[in-house]
Amino acid sequence: MANQKKTRREVADQLRNQQKRADKRQGLIIVGACVAIAVLIVGLAAFRPIKDWWDLRQYNDLEIGDIGAKADTCSPIITKKATGNQEHVGADVEVDYPEAPPAFGKHEDTWDPMGRKLYTKDDRPDTERLVHNLEHGYTILWFRNIERNSEEYDDLRAIADRLKGDSNMRTKFKAVEWDDADGEWLDGGNPWKDAEGNEIDTSDMKVAFTHWSKGGEDVDVSDVEKQVGAWQFCGTVSGAALNDFMIEYPYLDSPEPSGG
Repeated sequence: MANQKKTRREVADQLRNQQKRADKRQGLIIVGACVAIAVLIVGLAAFRPIKDWWDLRQYNDLEIGDIGAKADTCSPIITKKATGNQEHVGADVEVDYPEAPPAFGKHEDTWDPMGRKLYTKDDRPDTERLVHNLEHGYTILWFRNIERNSEEYDDLRAIADRLKGDSNMRTKFKAVEWDDADGEWLDGGNPWKDAEGNEIDTSDMKVAFTHWSKGGEDVDVSDVEKQVGAWQFCGTVSGAALNDFMIEYPYLDSPEPSGG
């Protein structure tokens, strides 16, 4: 009988030891999985800056004017009389702009902070908010049909990198992917024409620069009748054309240059 009790005790001890070993193995598996996940998260966080550096290394010694295509891939600059100065709407209001993309008009009462320079259509601010940025002197490069992991997109990233920062007002710039939900791309010209009245073919244009001008740097901001919107269209990304456009229309040439 004693031997039988001892055997039962030994069996119980053996089962307990087996359970402890199983619990220990399970604990090690859980710890190992957590460590692996943590390493993966850290690795992914480190991978993005490294990949960005690798992808953009070819641009290290280039100025904006040397990035992308030559300026002659772009149309002449087009201007139209501007409206909407200081006309604010709520964040939930959709404005029907006559041109797509817009260069002026009614806009949200807040603007997008200066720090972020490049947006896709998946994470970009509303058009109404970006028009407020235009009122504050930004140049916006709108783009469409430019694939990720393409040389054109790398050109955009490199330009955004050259204009990074939020303290130098001369870098009031954003590159924003156009969302077709906001209107038909490059619609509103009917057709678009240059200063001499010549029609501009926009069928293959992937890029549009826009700026809200007060009518010239020397124009008093109170003279709203002189305000114009400016557009320029390009078949691909052209840092040279963008550089010329931003020289022609600096942030000071805007209805409210001190904001934003």
